[in-house]
Amino acid sequence: MSTDPTPVPPPRTVQAVDLLSRLRGGLAGVALPLGIDGAAEAARMRDAAVTQLDDYVLPRYRSLDAPLLAVVGGSTGAGKSTLVNALVGHAVTRAGAIRPTTRQPILLHHPEDVDWFTTARVLPNLSRTTGHRSVPGTTVPAERAGVDPDPEATESLVLVTEPALSAGLALLDAPDIDSIADENRRLAGQLLSAADLWIFVTTANRYADAVPWELLLDAAARDITVAVVLDRVPAGVEDEVATDLRGLLERQGLGSAGLFVVTESALDAQGMLPAGAVRPLREWLESIAGDAGSRAEVARRTLHGVVRQLAEKTSVLAAAEDDQRHAAARLAGDVDSAYEQALAGVLASTQDGTLLRGEVLSRWQDFIGTGEFFRSLESGIGRLRDRVTSFFRGRPAPPEEVETAIETGLHAVLVEQTAAASEESAQRWRQDAAGRALITGQDVAALPADFSDRAAAEIRSWQGDLISLIEQEGAGKRTMARVAALGVNGVAVTLMIVSFAATGGLLGIEVGIAGGTAVVAQKLLESIFGEDAVRRLAQRSQENLVDRITGLLQSDARRFTALLEGIRDPEETDQLRSLVPDLRRLAGREA
Repeated sequence: MSTDPTPVPPPRTVQAVDLLSRLRGGLAGVALPLGIDGAAEAARMRDAAVTQLDDYVLPRYRSLDAPLLAVVGGSTGAGKSTLVNALVGHAVTRAGAIRPTTRQPILLHHPEDVDWFTTARVLPNLSRTTGHRSVPGTTVPAERAGVDPDPEATESLVLVTEPALSAGLALLDAPDIDSIADENRRLAGQLLSAADLWIFVTTANRYADAVPWELLLDAAARDITVAVVLDRVPAGVEDEVATDLRGLLERQGLGSAGLFVVTESALDAQGMLPAGAVRPLREWLESIAGDAGSRAEVARRTLHGVVRQLAEKTSVLAAAEDDQRHAAARLAGDVDSAYEQALAGVLASTQDGTLLRGEVLSRWQDFIGTGEFFRSLESGIGRLRDRVTSFFRGRPAPPEEVETAIETGLHAVLVEQTAAASEESAQRWRQDAAGRALITGQDVAALPADFSDRAAAEIRSWQGDLISLIEQEGAGKRTMARVAALGVNGVAVTLMIVSFAATGGLLGIEVGIAGGTAVVAQKLLESIFGEDAVRRLAQRSQENLVDRITGLLQSDARRFTALLEGIRDPEETDQLRSLVPDLRRLAGREA
């Protein structure tokens, strides 16, 4: 008669499951997209913690009275399958000389415990298949003894009903922990993390190997109940080898681990060890399985150890997310600095008279008729107003030529400065391990193909905005008449010149020319709008230009900063970190 695997849990268990479910969600969301030091290891820690919560911790808290799962693990060729066969008294798992032998894990359970393992209560991500054991007493060649699972089906459990096992304890024969197959090693680690109890199988020749000890040290950190089986020990040296291994276990915090020695001996025709070779281990397992209190103590101890370990891992992962944000801030700061420098360079060219060099200055002189306008200025501002209309009827060049020259000059500066910012950002990222990983294989230093067109469009939009400003400012009849006399485009061009008319950065004769240009443009606008209005128009013109240039640069900078997306907000990390005290309290009390 099977046991009901879904009793109503006590309130304290419900609280524990709620806490661990929130932990699971928080850990699954840990984002580590930047390849900084420790990120890869932290990502493996995150994935392993989430898997362990799914495979073992949450199922065990939801079913505290479920049978214990003892996972048999060890190095290649240590004799795990042979040991499992000996524990049940007949061939049930396949042993052989071809390595790795165990690929698809085999889970042996008592018939009364079938309901606990046929569902996805434990190891929910592994599918279930049913295996068939050999019938005791029949003659089966050794090379064909036991279940022969699908060697490719590493994502499923073979469930085998085994009456020889005690109810309340299941055995799981895991793949080799040092298998040449990556998938086997991964699966072995996953199964060991889902164990209530570990049975480590090693040999007299390999018990000091590094890989098993990595897992044994993890067992010590988890405080899990461990049985170490020293297999294939030559007769006559059992005590010597066992004493040395016991010393190693004690020095590594595993002094409480059970140590069982299996003397090297020949196998019979069915590939079985002699009767009695594993009797001490079998009796130890039966003593645990046969006592509900012992089973509960093993489960409780393992759960507490795992939760304590999860608390520490949570702290480590929260710190890893902090490191990600710091790295992202550093990379974003590199980009911000480069593009802020570009903005400063563009604005400097619009404020120090640089744009009044060359073609812009020449087209402005053609448009304004420098000599006659200077003579007009000498007659005074009042008389200048009266002569605006008559003068511009005979101007030698239309304002569109000045406008085009300004657009061309400003466009060249904008593209040059942005290209420099892009190259500088890429260079800084290439010098940073996190940034280098993000841009490898990408030509982020080069400007997008459409940047030049977008820059030109922004400049034209700015010029169009100036016309709208002038039309708004010249809404009055008298002012509109003056604007109409010069033409809206002519007034707009003059406002552009005022925006660029400071003389810093010009040399020699250019200073005088630009200075005269500034005076001409300023006085002309004042003759139309008045001094206060010109000051206001110039300020709004400059602010509009700064906004447009800033937006264009920020848009290009996003080619870099978009690569930093995926970093979690600090509030989410803080929420994850806030679970640590509760986890420590949970690990310190009875389940």
